[in-house]
Amino acid sequence: MSKAIHTCALLGRFEENTVRESAAALLPHLAQRGLTTLVQRTAAASALGEAAVAVDDAELVTRAQLAVVIGGDGSLLYAARLVAGSGIPLLGINRGRLGFLTDVMPQDMFQCVDSVLEGHYESDHRPLLEARLSGPGRETRSQLALNDVVLAKWETGRILDFETRIDGRFVNSHGADGLVVSSSTGSTAYALSCGGPIVDPALDVLVVVPICPHTLADRPIVVSGRSTVSVVLHERYDTRAQVTCDGVVFGELQPGEQLEICPSAHRITLLHPPGYDYYRLLRSKLHWGRGGGNLQR
Repeated sequence: MSKAIHTCALLGRFEENTVRESAAALLPHLAQRGLTTLVQRTAAASALGEAAVAVDDAELVTRAQLAVVIGGDGSLLYAARLVAGSGIPLLGINRGRLGFLTDVMPQDMFQCVDSVLEGHYESDHRPLLEARLSGPGRETRSQLALNDVVLAKWETGRILDFETRIDGRFVNSHGADGLVVSSSTGSTAYALSCGGPIVDPALDVLVVVPICPHTLADRPIVVSGRSTVSVVLHERYDTRAQVTCDGVVFGELQPGEQLEICPSAHRITLLHPPGYDYYRLLRSKLHWGRGGGNLQR
């Protein structure tokens, strides 16, 4: 991002008080720096007043040179799908809970934004996943995800029977509540809660994690980030399964249909303050090293 920034997009759930308060505080600061600030045309955005220019999504993606996302990781995941392919970098201000992706604290917001505008930041390029649903007589549909693509059952008490293939090679037949296929970025999200490993986001890998498998031998595996993971749902009485991308429902998977997860051609860029340390972030968010010996922090 070598050119001077003149237009910024401000994204978040402005109906939430904490998000709206941070946005209202940041808007005059951006105006003093000579920036035009764009927001999505929503009822909640109108509460920000005339300091923000409300536009349609297409215009926002065309005009913005930087996107500042205020909220939790879910807001940044939404923003990543919105700007995918545009080259717009994302800066996340944390007004959520964990904040693995929105890693700038509110008290550091002004300083960090100024650093980015002055060219002092670290760029972090993250790959996106592409999910594809296909089946007999059904048009293939696709959706992007930054964290993960999840196959999950709809009814409680009923497991799913499905099989997985990687790059066309049979891997396993599963009886489980579902399957998480995550990027290295998403390894600290749903995959982690299902027993998957934490993966350095610089690694180009996919993590394949069964959800509550029927057998303890059905374990998570890590494969190349260039792989294609294929899932076919087997026929079972009253089987219903859905696919989500970053927690957003993508569609239903019927028995005999296929879900494919593969690397997308698109990447997104996260911006971090100078001195960003992923392992320090892990220690902070996962409460590692609290009260245990003379650990460096």
